[in-house]
Amino acid sequence: MTHRRPLLLAGLAGLWIWPRAQAQQKRSLTDPLRLGVDTALAESGLASALQKAFGRDTGIAVQLVPGPSVPLLDALERGEFDAALANAPEAELKLDKQGLVHDRQTIAASRFVIVGPAPRGKQRDPASLAGGRDVAQALQHLRDAALAAPGTVSFLSAGDGSGTHMAEQALWRAAKLAPAAPWYANADARSPLLAQAKARAAYAVVERGVWDASGGAPLAVLVEGDPLMAVEVHVMRGFRVAHPAGKIFVAWIAGPKGRAVVASHRGYGAP
Repeated sequence: MTHRRPLLLAGLAGLWIWPRAQAQQKRSLTDPLRLGVDTALAESGLASALQKAFGRDTGIAVQLVPGPSVPLLDALERGEFDAALANAPEAELKLDKQGLVHDRQTIAASRFVIVGPAPRGKQRDPASLAGGRDVAQALQHLRDAALAAPGTVSFLSAGDGSGTHMAEQALWRAAKLAPAAPWYANADARSPLLAQAKARAAYAVVERGVWDASGGAPLAVLVEGDPLMAVEVHVMRGFRVAHPAGKIFVAWIAGPKGRAVVASHRGYGAP
């Protein structure tokens, strides 16, 4: 069990702005709440927006630790984080059912999109995916185009256990396809997936919030809107640690003020 110096005083429940806010912030700087956040939620700016709004409202410091959801959830289980923001529902639910995380709540609705080389005038993208909505059909077309004309179509996977990677793998399974090299490759974990896809003019599955934050030429959103591409973002506390600010953080982020931050951030909506 990780021991924490007490940061909060009794009687704060239900209050989001109180006279001792500045004092609490000063004390929490020596022991901030460590929050693991999925890579996409960091790259989209959502995690930072929530961190800043929560700090302004409560005076409590939160330290963001970005990384892929699955490794982050493993670290949360081990007690290395106080809480997590993740978009990998299957992995989260597994821990939740085992009682290894607490207070798991939905804070945002998001969606994934397939991006790829932008059509130019009457010239379609190499796999002719533009304007599609059926993700299984789109992946079939992509695979067929890659096999029919080697070297003209490539797909870049996050390949890192992130929520994006888990969602992409689930989409291939739904399409009953097994992608393989040479046209299918894993991104380098040292730099953002979208940046690498842009550099290679490759197809990729990315979260809409990441695209809204960093997308653009030479890529475009080609496929979106399939219900299979929807995903929820959850907050949860670890069961091995009990940071004094943990319950307040979860209640705030899942409450009206946290939801207002989500609603104002591009690529996300109310759950």
